[in-house]
Amino acid sequence: MSSYRGHSIFAFLLALMFFHNPLAIALTFIGANIPDFDHKFKKDNVYKMIILGLVVFISLYILKLPYYIGLIIVFLGVTFYFSEHRSFTHSIFGVLTLTSAVALILIWGSQLIDAVTVIGNHYLMMAVLVALLSFLFLNKKLLMIFLPLFFVSLFILPASGISYIEIVASLFLGLFSHIVLDSFTPAGIKIFAPVSSKKVYKNFGLSMIFLLIVASLIYHVPILFKLFVSYVH
Repeated sequence: MSSYRGHSIFAFLLALMFFHNPLAIALTFIGANIPDFDHKFKKDNVYKMIILGLVVFISLYILKLPYYIGLIIVFLGVTFYFSEHRSFTHSIFGVLTLTSAVALILIWGSQLIDAVTVIGNHYLMMAVLVALLSFLFLNKKLLMIFLPLFFVSLFILPASGISYIEIVASLFLGLFSHIVLDSFTPAGIKIFAPVSSKKVYKNFGLSMIFLLIVASLIYHVPILFKLFVSYVH
């Protein structure tokens, strides 16, 4: 079984291949730890997630504010509750579903804060949301490492903000990295669950890592070209 440490390190390395924004790197890191909430020993956390979603939903409904964030959190909790380990949440359909749900929480959350406060710094606003998200999905050991490094990185690697596309892409990369790494285990993963019980193993993982490396090189071609041109001149 791949440990949370292995998933976190692998996702962090992948994030560095694609992103320079600390928010995107952090979301990739968090995303890699999301699928394993289908573990039985994390049921207590799933219950807390459902209760949190209900509290958020009721509070926003009473205040006559957009309450969809609460419903999405409840949806996540219910999804983990009914998912067998390494089934739906470890499939390509699960990755797409979880990416969409968590991305919506961040996007709607930022829009809600923007609507009810006078905070003009959207970058700082999103950083706070990412930090809150880490409390939801990272265990205590990871939090002790993640939070200090995250806030330090905000000053070392300053960025003007993060686009919705970057939010989705970074979360997808983190979630996808999890199932890629789990394909190297003897049990494999049901890549198309719940539609099919077909399993894939390390050959799938190796091919995906190769494709990710190629994608990273292609992504950086414009940057490398600019560096080459500036060097020539």
